[in-house]
Amino acid sequence: MRNRYFYGPVIALALSCNALAAENSVPSPSVGLLQIITGLMLVLGLVVVAAWLMKRLGPMTTGNKIPVKIIGGINVGNRERVMVVEIADQWLILGVTANSINNLGSMPKQEDLLPHPAQPPGMDPFSAWLKRTVDKRTADRSETK
Repeated sequence: MRNRYFYGPVIALALSCNALAAENSVPSPSVGLLQIITGLMLVLGLVVVAAWLMKRLGPMTTGNKIPVKIIGGINVGNRERVMVVEIADQWLILGVTANSINNLGSMPKQEDLLPHPAQPPGMDPFSAWLKRTVDKRTADRSETK
């Protein structure tokens, strides 16, 4: 970023060129170019100030008041899914397409249908096997030391 003392002389030069152009009936091309550059510098400066303000103020989030958790889902078409979502103590079965979300049904929370804690939800059998193998090798190496 340029030094803040750089902008004062640039603006003064632009204003003086603007005064010279007002005296002459034919504006020179350099005056127009200088006006364009000055305008671009001003806009870029405003963008930098706006970015600094946004960073300083931080994100304005309201946060979720209702805890929503995705239990699982399955693709039933190219852009269609059936998903199970947990809200409080109830599961909602939702049909999700590219254009809409439809409630297909609801049921009470089922503890016995949840995936085993050793295998996180969404982890396929190969990745679970790979994780177990890597963990076992790491444990073997730490025992030998």
